[in-house]
Amino acid sequence: MPTLFRFLMIIAVVAALVYGAMVALAVLVKPTPGELVVPVPIEDRLRNPDTP
Repeated sequence: MPTLFRFLMIIAVVAALVYGAMVALAVLVKPTPGELVVPVPIEDRLRNPDTP
């Protein structure tokens, strides 16, 4: 049983580290808002209106 307990403890420590890293990223990293412009090629649709 000590091997199983050691394995579970290692898994718990790794899970805690991953969870802590996720929380740190969510709290400390702030996104920078910006404008996004995506051109839509409407000329192709106007030439052949039968194409979906």
